[in-house]
Amino acid sequence: MRRARWAMVAALAVVLALVAGCGVTPTGVRAAGQAPGGVAPGPTLYFVDSHRHLQPQVRPTEQLGTIAEALSLLLAGPPADADLHSEIWGVGTVQVTVTMAPGVIRLMAPLASTDVTAFGIEQIVCTALGVDVQRGGARSTKVQIVFTQPTPESDTLRTCPLISPAG
Repeated sequence: MRRARWAMVAALAVVLALVAGCGVTPTGVRAAGQAPGGVAPGPTLYFVDSHRHLQPQVRPTEQLGTIAEALSLLLAGPPADADLHSEIWGVGTVQVTVTMAPGVIRLMAPLASTDVTAFGIEQIVCTALGVDVQRGGARSTKVQIVFTQPTPESDTLRTCPLISPAG
């Protein structure tokens, strides 16, 4: 045991000598934005209220889950007892394919652009970005929704008006 500990100390001394000899200097602690905090009771879904404002609603699933899972919950609609509605029509519970690229969340949605209003698009974007941010992603990430029919709407990179890039 002592021999193994001595070997580790000697190896660490060699590494430190090499690092010190190559001009690398310690930089100290650097700020990198806010870390995610707490245990998520569930994903935050976004629905529309009677005043035509987007409203966040936590769906109590006991875990944050994935972006695809949150979007499936969103597409299933708000709870019957909520004073909220969705502006995404005729879908029900379906699977959304999510791919991530640097700075972009790409959603392959089983929707035509005629299945959603501008608020419906914001519901999808805010829900996807909200889950990503809760998982530690950047607020500046953009969301692209690829609809089932070719349309210029599928090329648009979007942000959520309720999740500010500045944090």
